[in-house]
Amino acid sequence: MKKILTADNTYSAYSNIYKEYYHSIDDGALKESLNKHVLPALKYHKSKQSINVLDICFGLGYNTFATLLKLKNSNKSIHIVSPELDLDLLRSLQFFNYPSEFEFLREIIVSLSTKLYYKDTKIEIEIINKDAREVIKEQKYRFDVIYQDAFSPTKNPSLWTYEYFKDLRRIMSDDCILTTYSIATPVRMGLFLNSMHIYTNDIENMRKSTLAFNQKCGEYKYIDMVKKQLNNPNAKAFYDDKSY
Repeated sequence: MKKILTADNTYSAYSNIYKEYYHSIDDGALKESLNKHVLPALKYHKSKQSINVLDICFGLGYNTFATLLKLKNSNKSIHIVSPELDLDLLRSLQFFNYPSEFEFLREIIVSLSTKLYYKDTKIEIEIINKDAREVIKEQKYRFDVIYQDAFSPTKNPSLWTYEYFKDLRRIMSDDCILTTYSIATPVRMGLFLNSMHIYTNDIENMRKSTLAFNQKCGEYKYIDMVKKQLNNPNAKAFYDDKSY
């Protein structure tokens, strides 16, 4: 696994399978996870005492570990489910150069790397070594947070289609927040066509990202997808049959 030092002085890696880095090199691995995923999600659910999270896909685990970092002194309980196909990657995570902020998570990292599971009185994490589309269809939980952090649509198109988001919609709680680094119009259209409200997450000194909610949220810049369609008749979602 080729490791690379990113802009915030934390390490990411390059996937030889998908030919893409796991994080934005310019934004920084930890900084990206926190600002594009974890902080908006936890802020939105600050009053919830128990949170179900779907982390698509586990990869190097930054989104999961950054979530635990921000909940370190919290009484919240959290349950995280995460699909990940690359078993060799998961087995190697106990040896990865994580930031010092994750040092208190050492026991959890080793447990996930070796057993794909961890549980204590407040935390339960399940990594499922299967295709994400299959994992989603098997879920009986309702998720409050979905970290949509798969490799890009050009590299992993099946995890960005209208049908994929339709499956996600079925397992979302009424007040679910979906976070993603992608601001691509087809991605936003796929979410919008599944009855989600789309917003831009403006982050200082970082590239923008997208937040999608089942309910309207007044804290972020709203994206009027109906107007976008009217202004651009070619704006449409990705589909499984690649009719785009």
